[in-house]
Amino acid sequence: MSRRNLFSNAWRGLAMALAVLFLLSGNAWAEGRALDAPRAAGTVGERYDGFAELRDQTQAATLGALVAQANSARRKIYADQAAQQKLTIDQVGRIYAPQILQAAPAGTWFHQESGAWVQK
Repeated sequence: MSRRNLFSNAWRGLAMALAVLFLLSGNAWAEGRALDAPRAAGTVGERYDGFAELRDQTQAATLGALVAQANSARRKIYADQAAQQKLTIDQVGRIYAPQILQAAPAGTWFHQESGAWVQK
């Protein structure tokens, strides 16, 4: 790998790390924390693409808006990062997904791309 590519990759890594800090600040942080209780209860899970998902559809009336709000905030962050990094929203979401899961409380369910649910 050339020195230029290493330098470019280092900057990209730094930009993504800063983006994670941004994700964990302000409204996105508050919305992520608001999902902690339903994630711990298993009614909301995280997906491989960096978005939250309602696992228990009987809770749609009470939790649907919260999940939608969190996903809307994430989509905006992902879109901003995608534009800056010349990536797609999907690519950025997939970068964030493991970090979101790592920050999520124990017991959080993760919806894998294969369709399987696994618990943290």
